[in-house]
Amino acid sequence: MNAVQDSIAGFKNTKLGVEVKKLMLLSGLKLVVNKNPMRKILINAVSNSIRNAMIEDEVTCGSHSPYVAKVEAQFLINLLKQAIKNMDKGYLSKDYVEKFVNSFVKPPMKGESVHEIVAGFKNKYGFEPPRFVTISPTQNCNLKCTGCYAASHPGAKASMPYHVVKRLIQEMHDLAGSRFVVVSGGEPFMWKDGGKDVISLAEEFDDMFFLVYTNGTVMDEGMMKRLKETANMTPAISVEGYEGQTDKRRGKGVYGKIRDTMEQLKKHGILFGVSVTATRENADILLEDGFYDYWLKDVGATYMWMFHLMPIGRAKDTMGLMVTPEQRVNLTLKWEHIVFEKEYFVGDFWDAGTASHGCMAYGRSGGYFYVDWNGNIMPCVFVPFYKDNIYELYKTDKTIIDALMSNFFIRGRRWQKEYGYLNDPPGNYFAPCSIRDNHKDFREKILTDDAKPEDENAQLALEDPEYFTKMVEFGVDLHKRTAPLWKDRTKDRIEG
Repeated sequence: MNAVQDSIAGFKNTKLGVEVKKLMLLSGLKLVVNKNPMRKILINAVSNSIRNAMIEDEVTCGSHSPYVAKVEAQFLINLLKQAIKNMDKGYLSKDYVEKFVNSFVKPPMKGESVHEIVAGFKNKYGFEPPRFVTISPTQNCNLKCTGCYAASHPGAKASMPYHVVKRLIQEMHDLAGSRFVVVSGGEPFMWKDGGKDVISLAEEFDDMFFLVYTNGTVMDEGMMKRLKETANMTPAISVEGYEGQTDKRRGKGVYGKIRDTMEQLKKHGILFGVSVTATRENADILLEDGFYDYWLKDVGATYMWMFHLMPIGRAKDTMGLMVTPEQRVNLTLKWEHIVFEKEYFVGDFWDAGTASHGCMAYGRSGGYFYVDWNGNIMPCVFVPFYKDNIYELYKTDKTIIDALMSNFFIRGRRWQKEYGYLNDPPGNYFAPCSIRDNHKDFREKILTDDAKPEDENAQLALEDPEYFTKMVEFGVDLHKRTAPLWKDRTKDRIEG
């Protein structure tokens, strides 16, 4: 107990907010993994420490907002409590959790600490490095879902070699101090190269944590055993609602395969979550408490991520599934209810912009960027334009950090600052997205002439005047609806 408290105090003194938050969450899990008479007291003590740290962090970063601090704290507290509930149910094994925690609270065996790397990066470039990268190593997928942002399908050939993905992760680890990687696709568990696969990354980088978005239909018993052994990779399994909605978008019988996979994950005690795409068709279901109770209470997922379908292509062909501004506001209010009253961990990447201080793209401080199966380096999974390609970078002995210094990325970070993601009061986090919620700004202030579309769908979106008009109209309507709500949430200030 004293060693954990000393570690937290040491990290606090560095003022490296994200490391404080991570260590508190991990230490909290370690303290309560065993049932004991002091357990409830310990959970409350850790929760209070997290709240206090968030308030201090808001003052340090310049955003004196109690609402923002409250959201960030509640997110971590909910994740901690949900993990404990699933341990008590036997869905998450004690051995798995202990191994997971031990791999992250130990000091580095060699090289610089995360704090030293981050400080060095900031000293060299003038801003702190992105916290993580999202990588799609393959476009190949066994499904063909309606409206897939990646246009993945069976037979898609584009994939990255394992050694290139490994080098990218190594650079993020050594040059940016990153200890978190998101893997998307295509279907990541179908990616193989030279006897290596996605789990091989977790086995090689045992001091990093991997979140893998998967359709949940191809994981076998051998993969389950490896996931349990590494204890640093979690699958987030895609659903659309219940059986009817999932099978309608993903294919008949997919829901049944997903549920079978989840039962196997629980049998092995492996941490897993669900990922849902919000569309105009399933928004009503996402406004029901029962939906969240089903997946996070009854089924036993520990967390949920929510994405809003991003239309790419001709407006008439792609915008019919996009949630409306009215649905978006209703989903924002529902998200607040789910986080604060139901106490579930639900990360809605648009309505929960408060938890990330707005738009996370363009490799900003504490943010991320995206690399696809062709090696194209993009600001975000939902911004399908790129300036640099990782193969071309590596041919000229450059690193992934060089791509973050392109004018495209610099303009994106400049827009984020103008928008006010760290201002006091901060910009409207209920409409944070540069390309969806602020499309006119994206076209005029961020997108550069040398940025290339990722594929033909992105090219069509760029050329279609109706697409531009409708996206701009969406943003204007959304800001009109959310600005009063955001102003109300941030009217109070924290005294520094």
